[in-house]
Amino acid sequence: MSESPVSVVIAYHSGYGHTTKMAEGVQEGVRSVAGAVVEVITVDTVTEDDWDRLDAADAIIFGSPTYMGSASPDFHKFAAATSERWYGQAWKDKVAAGFTTSGAMSGDKLNTLQYFTVLAAQHGMHWVNLDLLPGDTENDLNRLGGWLGAMGQCPGDQGPESMRKGDVLTAAHLGRRVAEHALLLRTARARVAA
Repeated sequence: MSESPVSVVIAYHSGYGHTTKMAEGVQEGVRSVAGAVVEVITVDTVTEDDWDRLDAADAIIFGSPTYMGSASPDFHKFAAATSERWYGQAWKDKVAAGFTTSGAMSGDKLNTLQYFTVLAAQHGMHWVNLDLLPGDTENDLNRLGGWLGAMGQCPGDQGPESMRKGDVLTAAHLGRRVAEHALLLRTARARVAA
């Protein structure tokens, strides 16, 4: 009998579709890993079934546009609603990671990723970083030179179809890395238990 796949849930908010493009990249990356399955939850419409999926997940990847130097108000509302999970330590020892977008090259995206890491730490989760050297061109992985998570940039007057290829590929790299870490952690726990 084969072991069930690790479950990765992407919990994100997108105001205008740019962050959805990044979430699609993350999803593609998770799907590229044998033994991993992925689900997507939009945090502004989270349901009880969605909470159950988050609680059952092996890994949760947070995503939000960066608005005014932090995650969007919709994501903050979701994060505040996780306090019940925090109190019961429901997400302890899950794998976590994050991604964000903004219109500006910097846009204070790092602050949003730091917000996600603190949220994950409060829940006792294991943060997975990006592990990529900075790229040089718009098509390179990690073209924006971040390490804490995946960053995307697209001018606000351009639609989500204008998201840079390198940013979406960086998001896919992050999704793959999270799925691989979730599998490694499951394998390690099984060996310790044996």
